[in-house]
Amino acid sequence: MTLPNTSWSPYGTNRYAATNATLELLVQLAYGMPSDQISGFEKLGSEHYDVSVKAEDGVLLTLDQLQPRIQRLLEERFKLATHREQKEYDGYALVVAKGGPRLKPTAGVSENGMIYRGGLRLMNITLASFAGFLRSPAGSPVIDKTGIRGNYDFTLTYARDGDTDSPLPSLFTALQEQFGLRLERSKVPLEVLVIDQVEKVPSEN
Repeated sequence: MTLPNTSWSPYGTNRYAATNATLELLVQLAYGMPSDQISGFEKLGSEHYDVSVKAEDGVLLTLDQLQPRIQRLLEERFKLATHREQKEYDGYALVVAKGGPRLKPTAGVSENGMIYRGGLRLMNITLASFAGFLRSPAGSPVIDKTGIRGNYDFTLTYARDGDTDSPLPSLFTALQEQFGLRLERSKVPLEVLVIDQVEKVPSEN
């Protein structure tokens, strides 16, 4: 039997629902961590569930407001128990390139970040947040070691890894040419969520 696709409600309403979602996806949503920073996934199984969260009157569920509510749901209904540890990963440090940084101070407009084919657009964010967004195109965790404070706007264009026909520079070259920054290999300390126990048959509401 083929299961239907997983579907998710949009953020910004007073009710959030996930249909046909695995515990793995729900844990990633609840704690805001990628799968390689979660230990004990084998305990979660492959079953699919329908869950929903309703906010108090007048509350619209942003991601930040939703996450602790999903955590409580998992703890109460699935008896999820976790703890956190520190672990070092092979990754990159974002540092200032020779010649100094070339950054654009923010215009003060905030919007959702975008990573698309051939680039990314991020507004009103710190260098630490920018480093976090580089994880996907770099293929490894990235930590900010520039020492630069403040918020900036970033529009970065680069060739995707393996796209040999692109006229755009690589991510590494683009960072240096466009922002005066570079990525150097480094051990990156990251927090790991460890799953201690979970019950795959949920209790009733």
